[in-house]
Amino acid sequence: MHINPKLIKKQFEKSFGKYNKNALVQKSMAEKLIFSLTQIKNDFNTILELGCGTGLLTEQAVNTLHFENYYANDIVEKSNIYISKILENYTFLCGNAQKIKPAKKTDLIISNAMFQWLGNLTQIAQHLHIISNPSGLLAFSTFLPDNYKEIRDLTGLSLDYKTIGQIKQELIGYFEIIYHEEYCQTLTFSNPLELLAHIKNTGVNALSNKHMTFLEVKEFCDKYKEKYPQITLTYNPAIIIAKKI
Repeated sequence: MHINPKLIKKQFEKSFGKYNKNALVQKSMAEKLIFSLTQIKNDFNTILELGCGTGLLTEQAVNTLHFENYYANDIVEKSNIYISKILENYTFLCGNAQKIKPAKKTDLIISNAMFQWLGNLTQIAQHLHIISNPSGLLAFSTFLPDNYKEIRDLTGLSLDYKTIGQIKQELIGYFEIIYHEEYCQTLTFSNPLELLAHIKNTGVNALSNKHMTFLEVKEFCDKYKEKYPQITLTYNPAIIIAKKI
């Protein structure tokens, strides 16, 4: 489906206040990403974090990795307030991750639960290749096709989630995957309204600008309870570490 950067910015900005409390899966993804990275390397001169948001990954990185320079990027300006509570010396780069240019070339580019919003991975890989030092690492988490499968089945709304194989293909010529891991995590809710609130508070309603009417919400809840009586929601994360070619 078409990805609208302005809508993504608007919906994530709205969700910031409640994001950390609701982003349980994203928090565990950040932990897994940094842990997997440290098994390969944990000492870097310059780090660039893309889509830093409320700082879930930033916090993990600061507590675990060694570095000299830290660039933090997000499309939402307000993100800088959150990052300033975690880091003292850093440079905040506000804007689209596909266009930003840090003053120094990077040894590590990291990102948590954001790459699924980028659409054309080849385009971003080309850009990140240019701003990376030789043998620079790209470490990110994203979501695979089974993510939110319940929502897709009921509403037809879904991002164009890629498989590991497709991601590998789109990185060809720029980065080579040296580690990857994929898994599923299921969350359970008391009722479909609680599930909808969870989606809203993690910014994922950036999928659609359409506001559901009362009747549409009721219909959604009824269908959800009928098809998924346990009120489950599936996450399908992937951890990927790649090296600049």
